[in-house]
Amino acid sequence: MNGLGRRWTRYAVTFQTILSKEILRFSRIWVQTVLPSVITTTLYFVVFGRLIGDRIGTMDGFAYLDFIVPGLVLMGVITNSYANVVSSFYSSKFSRYIEELLVSPAPHWVILAGYVGGGVARGLVVGGAVLAVALLFTDIHIHSPGVMFLVCLMTATLFSLGGFINAVYANSFDDISIVPTFVLTPLTYLGGVFYSIQLLPDFWQAVSMANPVLYMVNAFRYGLLGVSDIPLGAAFGMILVFIVVLVAYSLRLLQRGVGIKT
Repeated sequence: MNGLGRRWTRYAVTFQTILSKEILRFSRIWVQTVLPSVITTTLYFVVFGRLIGDRIGTMDGFAYLDFIVPGLVLMGVITNSYANVVSSFYSSKFSRYIEELLVSPAPHWVILAGYVGGGVARGLVVGGAVLAVALLFTDIHIHSPGVMFLVCLMTATLFSLGGFINAVYANSFDDISIVPTFVLTPLTYLGGVFYSIQLLPDFWQAVSMANPVLYMVNAFRYGLLGVSDIPLGAAFGMILVFIVVLVAYSLRLLQRGVGIKT
């Protein structure tokens, strides 16, 4: 094996090691990491779907319970992918074993990919569990499984990167709860999870277009139901732009040692 082959083998081992650690981390405590989202979503279906949904009627030609399923699934993907990376990477900073990774021959992109991969894995697991629960309450016929999976994958990647950036800047465990409370929750609830933006006045429709969650929810809704307030190409393009920007910014933070080197 030549030098290039040995190098890529070393990179693969490093990535696999970090990814395995991250997956084992959340799977060993699945009662705390996976089950709460399933229970919360079940309550959403019972309250908003069964009790309130019948009073609301239909939205975009679908029963209200069916209409909110895509947003609820993505809520689980978003919160869990974000939480997995922000808590894990900050813990590595707090315990100071992240320094061992940074002084190793592994390039920064491999380290980033390992942590993000763990967040993506947890997001997809929770998203799949929430979707399974949703199918128990609805009679949805999936429109495009490929679009659904791709949207979930890209969404989990984007918010895993967001969790990484939050962890880099965090100086205490309290700091890692600020963004989910004051940023993620408003973006999610104002991202078309429970309503179509066509119901909003023109001004607020324009404001909503700046919300990245809106593109994810609508792209996923297209994959599940076949309807969307946003053109599918525009939704994928916007998500991809956000991912590229956050990847570049995350790698720059690692390179400069922001929040890590003292």
